[in-house]
Amino acid sequence: MTKAELVEFVADNADLTKADAARAIEAVMEGVTEGLKKSGKVTLVGFGTFSAKKRAARTGRNPQTGEAVKIGARVVPAFKAGSKLKDALN
Repeated sequence: MTKAELVEFVADNADLTKADAARAIEAVMEGVTEGLKKSGKVTLVGFGTFSAKKRAARTGRNPQTGEAVKIGARVVPAFKAGSKLKDALN
């Protein structure tokens, strides 16, 4: 499902215009991003938990030349599905 399809789905199910649904979805995504920046964790009960994980610096390889390349430490987003989401898929 693309973002446009999600906007259409939300608009149809919540009786909103597509513009209102798009703003709502954008606000949710901004909220998750801000929550990860501030506390490193956003929990949506039943759906899942977004978290920010630290990835250590490491050495990688350039696939074209085989040359060693340093990859710096960074923070990456992660998602763990909640029980209701897992049950809905099975």
